Amino acid sequence: MSGNKNGGWRRLLRPSVSFSILSLLVIGFVAGVAFWGGFNWAVESTNTLEFCISCHEMKDNVYKELQQTIHYQNRTGVQAVCADCHVPKVWHYKMMRKVAAVKEVWGKLTGSIDTKEKFEAKRLELARHEWARMKAGDSRECRNCHTFNAMALDKQKQRSRKQHEIALTDKKTCIDCHKGIAHQKPKGMTEEEEE
Repeated sequence: MSGNKNGGWRRLLRPSVSFSILSLLVIGFVAGVAFWGGFNWAVESTNTLEFCISCHEMKDNVYKELQQTIHYQNRTGVQAVCADCHVPKVWHYKMMRKVAAVKEVWGKLTGSIDTKEKFEAKRLELARHEWARMKAGDSRECRNCHTFNAMALDKQKQRSRKQHEIALTDKKTCIDCHKGIAHQKPKGMTEEEEE
């Protein structure tokens, strides 16, 4: 029986008698492009607003909150959706985030936040995880649209200008000050988290 196993490997490793090397390379290249295109399509389809709010946990909770913010509806018509803030654009960071999202799928399957009450009970924990992720990434997703270099500080209101100048000096990141910008702040935050 072990002879059959070795014979199978030998057949896979020996040159083809039916196809030229060029044909095999072209077939391999086309298959690789098709696989990569399909993989990329699948990843990008999970970044759409429709996908994000396809589960009622998101649609009934945080999406309704987002709809009331300037990030969703404003005078210029520029709209941020879930992936703009929660999924990095850079490929390797995006893949790391997608792998981490498996835990969120597990939460969906086990029903850990499937009611408004369960969601509210876990809101602070979920927010702390997201704040830590954003801080560790220097608010990378915020900086896709907002950068200190592009800010006209002299056109900002005095309080905003002062806070942004302090943030620049102290090398703070967006999430240090803007925790409640797109969703309600959780109950039970510490004074340090409120700052």
